[in-house]
Amino acid sequence: MRPGWLGWMRQPRRLLRGVAYLVVPGELTLLVCLLAGLRPPAPVLAAGEAAVLLLLTAEAAVFLRLWRREGRTPREAVRELVPQPVLRLAGHELRLMWSLLLWAARRRSGPGPGEQVFGHARDQAGLLLGLGFVCVVETVAMSYLLRPWPVLHAVVLALDVYTVLFVVGLHAASATRPHTLSEHTLRLRRATHVDLRIPLERIASASYELLSAHDGKEDGVLDLPVGSQTSLTFTLSEPVESVGLLGGTRRVHTVRCHADDARSLLQAVTRARSSLPPPRGGPPS
Repeated sequence: MRPGWLGWMRQPRRLLRGVAYLVVPGELTLLVCLLAGLRPPAPVLAAGEAAVLLLLTAEAAVFLRLWRREGRTPREAVRELVPQPVLRLAGHELRLMWSLLLWAARRRSGPGPGEQVFGHARDQAGLLLGLGFVCVVETVAMSYLLRPWPVLHAVVLALDVYTVLFVVGLHAASATRPHTLSEHTLRLRRATHVDLRIPLERIASASYELLSAHDGKEDGVLDLPVGSQTSLTFTLSEPVESVGLLGGTRRVHTVRCHADDARSLLQAVTRARSSLPPPRGGPPS
């Protein structure tokens, strides 16, 4: 056996991920066939279920080894086994559902003591809630049409209900996660997938600039539109790192965002910047 192959086999994380990339699509294919009324041969179904069971057992065994024998925390063990994009997507969905609970309780996520809060969900509320209403109508219509097929009806109903929760959750996430400003940091957020912290000393200029066209192709520019528009532009003296939905990072030197009261946010940032101590070794700004 070649050394490279032996080294690969010694890494259970890679082995399990490779098996999962084969087993999970196969299991989904079998599920689609069953929903479509095509019943695969019994040996194929048994093999598919056995593969899933063995994969879950192996994942559990490796998790316990990483946790108990190698001293990893449960979170670190999960990160070793599950690809980062999958974890981030799952975390995104959980935060959306949690946002619904916060929204219903009229609470917010994130503002600390002494931080100023600036909402940014108002201009998209009508669009998202209208889309949610359309999804509700579609759910009722599909439920009526699929009554003769109970299994398909149950699957489509579950997907439709989740779609409604997802759309409303997007608005709830924006409403419960406002922009915040502390003595040293401007925190800009968008739903649950963008959380950018900008040290105030890195803001070279801030301006009110109403823009409605964003192609997203400008290098080093991060656009956070709400209702297809941004109203504030921050130019940075040093780039900051932005983390995407799936964990990818990029360095940005210009950030465009929106706030319900953009001029108030601009004034607050200007006041906070003016109260910063001058840099060491330099004249007061």
